[in-house]
Amino acid sequence: MSASGPRPSRRPYPTHPLHYFLVLSAARLPDKVAVYDGSRAMTYRQLLDASTRLASSLHALGVGKGDRVALMAFNCLEVVIAFNGISMAGAVVSPLNPSYRQKEAAHQLADSSAKMLIAQASLLDVARDAMRDAPNVQRLVAIGAAPDAGILTFADLLDKGSSQPPHVSIDPARDLMALPYSSGTTGLPKGVMLSHANLVTNLSQYLGVGGAGAPREDDTFLACLPLFHIYGMNLVMNAAIARGATLVVMPRFDLDKAVALIRRHRVTMLHLVPPMVLTLNQCPDAALAGLSSVRVAYSGAAPLSGELQELLEARAGIRCAQAYGLTETSPLDNADFAEPDRQRRGSVGPPLPDTEEKVVDLETGERELPPGEVGELVIRGPQVMRGYWNNPEATARMIRNGWLHTGDIARMDADGWVYVVDRMKDLIKYKGFQVAPAELEAALLEHPAVQDAAVIGKPDAEAGEVPKAFVVAKSAVTAADLQAHIEARLAHFKRIREVEFVAEIPKSPSGKILRRVLLDRERSKQ
Repeated sequence: MSASGPRPSRRPYPTHPLHYFLVLSAARLPDKVAVYDGSRAMTYRQLLDASTRLASSLHALGVGKGDRVALMAFNCLEVVIAFNGISMAGAVVSPLNPSYRQKEAAHQLADSSAKMLIAQASLLDVARDAMRDAPNVQRLVAIGAAPDAGILTFADLLDKGSSQPPHVSIDPARDLMALPYSSGTTGLPKGVMLSHANLVTNLSQYLGVGGAGAPREDDTFLACLPLFHIYGMNLVMNAAIARGATLVVMPRFDLDKAVALIRRHRVTMLHLVPPMVLTLNQCPDAALAGLSSVRVAYSGAAPLSGELQELLEARAGIRCAQAYGLTETSPLDNADFAEPDRQRRGSVGPPLPDTEEKVVDLETGERELPPGEVGELVIRGPQVMRGYWNNPEATARMIRNGWLHTGDIARMDADGWVYVVDRMKDLIKYKGFQVAPAELEAALLEHPAVQDAAVIGKPDAEAGEVPKAFVVAKSAVTAADLQAHIEARLAHFKRIREVEFVAEIPKSPSGKILRRVLLDRERSKQ
């Protein structure tokens, strides 16, 4: 079935460039702290001034409308300034994962034809190595102290900038604001073309979800997710600014530091990924007591079991709601309600306002399935990307007949609530049966001796593939114990045939399990 969900339309949407949210918040709340970064604090008035100065300096250096500016940094105040300043200059920000090595960084720099790279000082060696294979990058700017006088610093650009923004005509519906990179459903990372309208509309959809889960002006957000990732970029950083809330940034997630920041700043909104929820659930009661200020937490980027949701609420008293999205949809498509009487555990909730969704068969991708049946989730809405950068073939594979094919396996109930099962490309084919690794992982995590887990399909001559689990144990447990645990809960064909105990599960900065790493490791043993 297709559904647009229970949320009323938010049309007409704002038609201004993304950075205008900062202009509005600065006019309304000039002396309110917009961003805390360690011992540094910046008000909305100061953030607007710094972003304007950066925009004018970029303009003076020849960065014009439509030029790509790459940004490679861990979470910090400068990332917030850079994002808004690049927007004011009419340029396009292309954020890079700061953990990238030379080859990965060079691919994105060259593919995006970036004109400038702004990189944290600690990443300059990788940045310069990558630029050798990306001659299109004309200038390198360092966040922090530069190792030699030949490199401009971010502070230089702010000092030399004008308080008057450059005059740039921006068409929000057509002009790009961000070019993050995503692998989509297959292949090498591709540039995702997100316009100002894509991001502004998605923020308006998120801010209008209604009820206890809606961001408020008096909220304080903790930016523990990477801001280079679309989840942290638009739903944390940009959402906080658009609402006039306060943003607390930390370079990367660390449980003890996160709890300390939540206590110090009385954080009210958390945006998490399932591994963070798992970590919180496993921490001592004394640490959880420090989270009393948090009124709602969203979990996204991967499926979260209803049991883990309930455990966080029971132990920490935090309302936990699931959300769902993709880089290709700016990113948010679904969000469950935070109110217990409206929430459906294990579900990512109904679609956002003005978002249509349906579940289609896996074979053709065209036949719409009835409620409860499992297939591929497809989406149509104003937050859907303009396409992949310089890749019309990949765009045509992803968006067919007006519907974006997510590559995610899901089912939808009769009211439009969506339950994401797994990724199509991760499905294990066991004797013709389709087994979702995420379902097995969720079941393993319910075992009291399991700290973390990942499941892959191991090649098998008779069955095609068999489920193999990689498990991080927190107390004594055997493979037989875990196999019995799964057999008691799931169908026979979903049995785990092999268990390997490991020290950690490889994951991306956004918390997604890197199954390809485990698959490569398994193949190397053959």
